[in-house]
Amino acid sequence: MSSVTKLKNIAVVAHVDHGKTTMVDELLKQSNTFDERAEIVERVMDSGDIEKERGITITAKNCAFIWKDTKINLLDTPGHADFGGEVERSLMMVDGVLLLVDASEGPLPQTRFVLQKAMERGIKIGVVINKIDRPDERIEEVKGEIEDLLLDLASLLNIEDFDLDIPILYASAKNGWATLDPSEVRSDMFPILDFMVSDYYPEPKITPGDNLQLLVTNLAYSQFLGQLIVGRIQRGKVNRNQQVVCMDEAGKNKTFKVTSIQVYDALAMKEVQEAVAGEIVILAGYENAKIGDTISATEKPEALTRITVEPPTVSVNCSVSTSPLSGKEGDYLTSRKLEEFLQEACKLNVALQFEATEDPKVYRLKGRGELQLAIVFEELRRKGFEFMLSRPEVLLKTDEEGARIEPYERVVLDVPSEATGAVTEKLAIRKGIMQGMMPLGDTRTRLEFEVPSRGLIGYRSTFLTDTRGEGLMSSEFIGYRPYVGEMLARQNGALISDRAGKITPYALFNLLNNGKFFVLPGDETYEGMVIGEHTRANDAVLNCVREKHLSSVRTAGKDENIILPPIPPRTLEWALDWIDNDEWVEVTPENIRVRKKELDSKKRSVVRGERKDKK
Repeated sequence: MSSVTKLKNIAVVAHVDHGKTTMVDELLKQSNTFDERAEIVERVMDSGDIEKERGITITAKNCAFIWKDTKINLLDTPGHADFGGEVERSLMMVDGVLLLVDASEGPLPQTRFVLQKAMERGIKIGVVINKIDRPDERIEEVKGEIEDLLLDLASLLNIEDFDLDIPILYASAKNGWATLDPSEVRSDMFPILDFMVSDYYPEPKITPGDNLQLLVTNLAYSQFLGQLIVGRIQRGKVNRNQQVVCMDEAGKNKTFKVTSIQVYDALAMKEVQEAVAGEIVILAGYENAKIGDTISATEKPEALTRITVEPPTVSVNCSVSTSPLSGKEGDYLTSRKLEEFLQEACKLNVALQFEATEDPKVYRLKGRGELQLAIVFEELRRKGFEFMLSRPEVLLKTDEEGARIEPYERVVLDVPSEATGAVTEKLAIRKGIMQGMMPLGDTRTRLEFEVPSRGLIGYRSTFLTDTRGEGLMSSEFIGYRPYVGEMLARQNGALISDRAGKITPYALFNLLNNGKFFVLPGDETYEGMVIGEHTRANDAVLNCVREKHLSSVRTAGKDENIILPPIPPRTLEWALDWIDNDEWVEVTPENIRVRKKELDSKKRSVVRGERKDKK
């Protein structure tokens, strides 16, 4: 570290699946960050189990490496719009952004969101057009789309002197090379590494003075050190064993001693005695810090502006399990443990909000979208909890005149051209308004819609069916607009078990004409549990545990060979998409089930009609 004379803090941002994490892998390898004997896994920054399984980045992560005489603190950020709070938080720590854009797909909603936030903060932007070796690349068109997007955002933000002369590099991160000229193929990523240490990206902007100031932008936990505070030092320096002040949202000051200071070193952290302004540090010594707090010197403590992110647009009610099968698979069943986990999740993610409800067993969690909430509850499930979830609901507001307004999203869909009609029809039913249509090559079309957020709940599975799994859909929150009226939820009714027992193949086979099933032979069921989707609008109550009665009478024919159709994967996102307002998703460490809120069939009507969203 003694040879390092400069410091750069840079975030890598892009839309989902444009190659951020793959590029960070290559930058770390080619900067000789790893030991030659180290075994390097693919997508090394996606360290969480859920991230590895789904192939997406969920939380922003830091790493650091040295190139020439410069230490680079590099942040890998999520690309999905539901995790935009992670991106906004990361931008508080950096002075430069490296924006990746797919050479075929071009800029998409999350690209626009990230660029807007970076331009609002005056952060230097560099562009890498990735995947230029794709057979369907559109490099020149994509460059034009990026320039149009920059001009549009500069006009929106009233930036009159915005410099459009932004450097553009070209890369194939998967193959490990980058170039300044798209016609040239290289064998290394050195052009990007050299660009990151060039004078284009400034060194950290710090506040003059000696009094320590640090904004808490992330929290972590160590079993040895306790809670860890992550942030960039804005002013002054911090020493080990120094007495400092934590200033919370209420303006209260809590003094504590810094027991440990760490900085990022490759993918790990290393202990240091002191750190100076501009460095991203990890402090230990205080257990009750929250994201947005300021760590300041004890003399003249001054608070920095708290982190504010885009507000939540969707909420889900979460309850302790009241199912007849509760307690058989999970370790944590009480509302107290459930409340503790949800409060902790909100501490670690400023984009989430938690609140109690009138029912002491039910809590409400608010977030940016269904996927963000589903990830929180998937982590909860894997920790051994049993609980139930309601259908996601959008958060409605009232304007100054007292009229109801609801959140809207800009949706961009890349679909096979033959699926255009089906997608357009389904989104029109969901109150979507088409804003644009353009061809992408000979076989694909890009559609752009503005749709109420309500209309997107439960649409993803329909979209994948209509496009035969070949469609790409991404969305961006664009604000609140007038309420467009009541909207259909799920159009088909549910198939409901009328008794407890073990589901038999004989019963399912004889009930196939009633609709599609979600359960397998041998699964446990109970009265009120949803076992499938009806072919009609109303619900149907069925006996799915009936067995074939044996008799001593032989027949000349053979027994029918029972073959049942495959069932959809029973994931949390699928269940949250499918359920209606009178149903719960029952979640355990081993199973995802759907049930009616009222289990007793005598107290429940099977007539649904056209179910409406709650007002």
